[in-house]
Amino acid sequence: MAKRVAVVLAGCGVFDGSEIHEASAVLVHLSRQGASVKVFAPDIDQMHVVDHLKGAPTEEKRNVLVESARLARGDIQDLSQLNVKDLDAVIFPGGFGAAKNLCSWAVEGKDCSVNEQVQTVLKAFHAEHKPIGLCCISPVLAAKVFPGCEVTVGHENDERCPDVPGTAAAITELGCKHVCKTVSESHVDEKNKIVSTSAFMCKAPLHEIFDGIGTMVQDVLKLA
Repeated sequence: MAKRVAVVLAGCGVFDGSEIHEASAVLVHLSRQGASVKVFAPDIDQMHVVDHLKGAPTEEKRNVLVESARLARGDIQDLSQLNVKDLDAVIFPGGFGAAKNLCSWAVEGKDCSVNEQVQTVLKAFHAEHKPIGLCCISPVLAAKVFPGCEVTVGHENDERCPDVPGTAAAITELGCKHVCKTVSESHVDEKNKIVSTSAFMCKAPLHEIFDGIGTMVQDVLKLA
């Protein structure tokens, strides 16, 4: 029987939404494993909109659900419609949208707040002992919601991962354990059924990031 997996997006584009390559990799690996996928996003305004050519915010306003629909080819639902009873696992791709739209980590770090719907979804899967997959910066969602959990955002001693030490320190301050992993690996918190991988937290070749996400997806499906 096919595993039923929710993928939660945070917009479209690395600097203000879901990282497109990560979202695509998650969907490709789920397809390859024969999973049944439903895509969701919260119906909220983005924190801001970034001109990806200039790398600077604009005055424009965009909606997270509407922008996420671009990645889902229009086949997407409001996150408020997600029913954990109908699903076996959930995966959150990364990108700054996870830290700007799904929570406020981008501006408040460990003192951030998590979007109420996102927090409800995370807690629902955790309560049902169903696995949660996280890419790139999105493991901070678990660190904020589940004190004591274990996640990875990469390797603290890898020069390709300059942002990892600071993020890992903040995760530790939240009472969680950061586990160093290379970009091709994932970490499995067996107790909490949380699987994480660094993805674009490290400046690695795209194929290595793709493979690491594949490892995360496989581990999620094993736990489902």
